Amino acid sequence: MSSIAARIILLNGVGSSGKSSIARELQRIAGRPFLHVEMDMFLNMLPQAHENHPDAFIYETTADADGLPVVAIKNGPLGERLMKGMRHSIRAMAAQGLDLIVDDVLIGADDVGSREYAELLRPFQFYRVGVFASLEVLEERERKRGDRMLGLARWQFDRVHSGMSYDLELDTSNVSPAECANTIKQRFQL
Repeated sequence: MSSIAARIILLNGVGSSGKSSIARELQRIAGRPFLHVEMDMFLNMLPQAHENHPDAFIYETTADADGLPVVAIKNGPLGERLMKGMRHSIRAMAAQGLDLIVDDVLIGADDVGSREYAELLRPFQFYRVGVFASLEVLEERERKRGDRMLGLARWQFDRVHSGMSYDLELDTSNVSPAECANTIKQRFQL
């Protein structure tokens, strides 16, 4: 392990909550260089034939009581290995003394990823940041982005933060990514 103590900021939140925007702002203002590790980057490594595939990830669309779409995600064995590989690669980078901002979507405290992060990143300065927004804001962002399935935020909304314990919580409904990044910088003396 490197003699430089790595600092790791884990941003956990529903898709479209603003994690990537916060990470880019934090990279810009932090006193040391931070690498931005995005879950989406790992998902994009999958061959196109494995998008919405039972070996990787299945996206099941249903409707809620109001007829609005709800898109549930189910992990297959390849998807599980991919996410485990992501978490282990984060640990490997931290072991080299690299500071990291990790942008992930953990489905509550019972998510295997949540438990694995806690174990793998124990030797480092590891901070968990919950990134929140109202469902209305999330769904509006989801529509505007155009690269998300409508209904993902609705399915994730009640699950992502369930039972989670954070070192800091941010609500991006009315606060800019720059303000959120500044709050993280100040709180963790980055």
